[in-house]
Amino acid sequence: MPTRWPATIFGAGMVVLALAFGLQPALQSPLRLVAGIAAVTAMSFGIRHSRPQDVHPWWVLAGAVGISATGGAIADIPRGLTGSATWIQSGGTALLLVGYTALAVALAGFVDRRTSASRDRAGLLDALTVTSGTALLIWTFVVGPRITGSVTTGWTEIAMPLADLLCLGLLVRLATVPGRLVAPGYLLGAGVVGLLAADVSRASGLGHLALYTAAGLAALTPSMAELTKPAEKAASETSAGRLTLLAVAAMVAPTVLLVKMFREGRFAGLTVVAALSTLMVVLVLARMAGIMASHRQAMSRERALREASAALVSANDSEAVGLAVRTTVAQLIPGDVPHGVVLAIAVTQTEPQSPEAVAQAAVDRATGTAARLVPTRDVDWAVAVRLTQFDKTLRCPMVLKDRPGGDPLVGVLHVAAPTWALLDLQRSVEVLAGQVALALERIVLGHEVARRNSETYFRTLVQNTADVITIVDDEDRIRYASPSAHGVFGGDPTGVLIPEVIHPAERTRLGEVLTAVREGEKIEEQLDFRARGNRRTEVLLELHCRDLRTEPTVAGLVITMRDVTEQRRLQNELTHQAFHDAMTGLANRVLFNDRLQHAVARSARDGSVVGVLFIDLDDFKIVNDTLGHAVGDQLLIAVAHRIAGALRADDTAARLGGDEFAAIVENVNGPGAVEETASRILEALAEPIVTDAKPLHAVASIGITTTPEGSDADELLRQADLALYVAKGAGKNQWRRYEAHLHEEMVARLELRSALGHAVSEGHFLLHYQPIVDLPTGAAVGFEALVRWHHPRQGIVTPDQFIEVAEESGLIVQMGRWVLEEALRTVAEWRRILPPGTAPYVSVNVSVRQFREAGFVDQVRNALAQTGVPPQALMLEITETLLVKDDERIWGDLSVLRDMGIRIAIDDFGTGYSSLGYLRQRPIDVIKIDKAFIDDMVTGQQPMALVSGIVSLARSLGLVVVAEGIEDAAHRVVLVRLECPLGQGFLFSSPLGPTEVLAWLRNSQPIAV
Repeated sequence: MPTRWPATIFGAGMVVLALAFGLQPALQSPLRLVAGIAAVTAMSFGIRHSRPQDVHPWWVLAGAVGISATGGAIADIPRGLTGSATWIQSGGTALLLVGYTALAVALAGFVDRRTSASRDRAGLLDALTVTSGTALLIWTFVVGPRITGSVTTGWTEIAMPLADLLCLGLLVRLATVPGRLVAPGYLLGAGVVGLLAADVSRASGLGHLALYTAAGLAALTPSMAELTKPAEKAASETSAGRLTLLAVAAMVAPTVLLVKMFREGRFAGLTVVAALSTLMVVLVLARMAGIMASHRQAMSRERALREASAALVSANDSEAVGLAVRTTVAQLIPGDVPHGVVLAIAVTQTEPQSPEAVAQAAVDRATGTAARLVPTRDVDWAVAVRLTQFDKTLRCPMVLKDRPGGDPLVGVLHVAAPTWALLDLQRSVEVLAGQVALALERIVLGHEVARRNSETYFRTLVQNTADVITIVDDEDRIRYASPSAHGVFGGDPTGVLIPEVIHPAERTRLGEVLTAVREGEKIEEQLDFRARGNRRTEVLLELHCRDLRTEPTVAGLVITMRDVTEQRRLQNELTHQAFHDAMTGLANRVLFNDRLQHAVARSARDGSVVGVLFIDLDDFKIVNDTLGHAVGDQLLIAVAHRIAGALRADDTAARLGGDEFAAIVENVNGPGAVEETASRILEALAEPIVTDAKPLHAVASIGITTTPEGSDADELLRQADLALYVAKGAGKNQWRRYEAHLHEEMVARLELRSALGHAVSEGHFLLHYQPIVDLPTGAAVGFEALVRWHHPRQGIVTPDQFIEVAEESGLIVQMGRWVLEEALRTVAEWRRILPPGTAPYVSVNVSVRQFREAGFVDQVRNALAQTGVPPQALMLEITETLLVKDDERIWGDLSVLRDMGIRIAIDDFGTGYSSLGYLRQRPIDVIKIDKAFIDDMVTGQQPMALVSGIVSLARSLGLVVVAEGIEDAAHRVVLVRLECPLGQGFLFSSPLGPTEVLAWLRNSQPIAV
């Protein structure tokens, strides 16, 4: 029933209207109209809310309610209000009958949607039968007595019950549609029955209110959409409810006849006719019910046999067949009738059978698959003991004519139950026995085919397998060898002692293995033996042995031999590749760590010293960048060979990756031997290495540690790495040994790096400027920008303490950008304050890392544009090592900058590895001679000659020379005599702040005292 609030409110309102309709006859006309409008509104709301698949029958039903309510309201108008216009009531009655027609159309629509246009002839006949019976009752006891005189005098009293009968027939047809009738269907049925009852009892007004209420509640019920969905079940003609309904309908006519005869006092003979007619109808219905029951039972047995056939087809053994038989017999016997099933399968008898059993088998073969009812005591005793509670047993032989297996008798199916049940079951058991016989035969044939296929399969495998399968007797002689032996041994070894095909050095071990197998001991799954193979070559065989002397078909040891020569070779190669560097052949990091752990463990046991050396090539990246990776690989291979050659046989050399190498020195008495090894490695690397490009010098830094400083492998590795870091910081081509204080220095360096990163992000830097003067006059022509770190605790920190860390960490890029922009802002300020044409230029040091950053040229161009400084007021200083690098992108950027008007200077010239010939090839404007040459040129002839040569060469190439680090007036005098144009140093001024530069320029002091 509906449970939602709209349905509750509507139902309560309709109850109130019905009470008012009965208590106030004068208001029946408007009340009927109000009830109809309320029902139509409720139906409209229900249709829009539930959204059935097909709304047409519901809207037709709503129209029928509206027409009926309108017609009833008009028909119920009192005659005093209409006067002589009686046609108004007649028109209302006509509309009322049209409403009946619309109601019938709506019910027909529901029937059409539920049946989905399927032909259910039985349901239609059932509906007509019930409707006819109901029509007979109404005509006989209601309509007929009302007809007086002419038939037309009470046509409405006849038409309305007849219309009700039509609707009732459609309702019965809707109820007989397959599937469950939902609540809206019951509500409509109650409304139609109420309408019929009201029309019969001449209270049609209340009947119509009942119909309106039922229609509205049906539409408000959530399941109303089910009435327009097709039924999903097939039509059934044998349900008990339908038979009962037909029986009641069929008994209507005899009942009506008997009632009329008793009421009207007709002849007694007609009473007998009516009674016999009733009896005949009852008997026919009973017979019909029996036929239906037999039909259902036959269908059930057919379904059970069909399921049995499917189960027997999928059965793989006799147990599955027996389970299927027991399940099927339980379905064939009706109800909970006790029964027993025994499936006896014929087997080959090794002992002679009794004469009775032989005779019984002969009878079974002769009768075929025909079930016989026999006393339980007459069946085989093995079957009878399991069926003793039953007197009779249905014995059905399973016989297959022309059976490929020989004997046509497959077995016997025994079913025991009460006698009446067995008689009814006889035909079904015969069909089941035939299916079981076919299933058992299929299983037997399937096993035979599988056995033969397996034999053929394994014979094919043995004949074609690459493994050599041999059978060896108790004297170790090969009794059988598979054909693959020809490919392995070059001939058939049958008849040969198996030790003779094995390498002489392996024969003793083979004898021990064969003895162990015969004694039942378990041996390794994989046993490799050398043997003389085809063409007298040595092969490696993998042997597997099994003792099958107890197997009659084998009676010996089965030894399977597989040629694994190539497989073992590949395994060894893979193992070598997993633990060795592919390019150099040295141990890799995994093998190095493993050997180091073992060496440390041995050192702890015997007290020997173990040394670890970390070796890193200096400036190896320059080789890759300038000469290519192929030449770099040649250098690495040569270095690996020289490192390995400098070690002893007990030591281990490894390549850890890139240009990093390592070595383990074992079994030495003290750290001195480890240091000697490091010296030998440096000596071995001192000789030039010939490559495809040119001879190269491999310069390396080595970090050393020994077990006295570390107790485990991980600690030794960390210490050697730290010592290597110190060696690289101290210079090139040398080694350093780990010392405890190095750890503290490393921590301090990491703290410095962290503080430097914070300083870069917070801007804790400032610039000082050292003048570059004209040596003859002492006038300033430019200033070199020198960065200082304003440390919160240490004060002003000079670049020599943090530039290296900035280079390593990459912070130099961000720092260099700030220096460039800040120096240009300062120059712009100078140019604004100083007279035109007197402002000096600024020189800014640029790191190689800055050049490698994409967009460096745009960065310089944007800085000049933002500050308004002309390019001629800027000079960029680069390191001398950049001269030898063949990085076309860097030199291209320098050419672009030089074309803009920016001058390029080489800083600290003479300390690097450059050749003077590079000066002609590179876009260089200025050479700055390193302070080391200036300091010694007064006291040494060679520095004097070198400085003089640089100045002369620069003059011939059109380059400007700046002498750095001038601290003595004698230096200035000599440089002026050598015609060196420019210089800088503390002789002229220490680095100054931006405002101090302006004061220094105004004082015009040529030389600082």
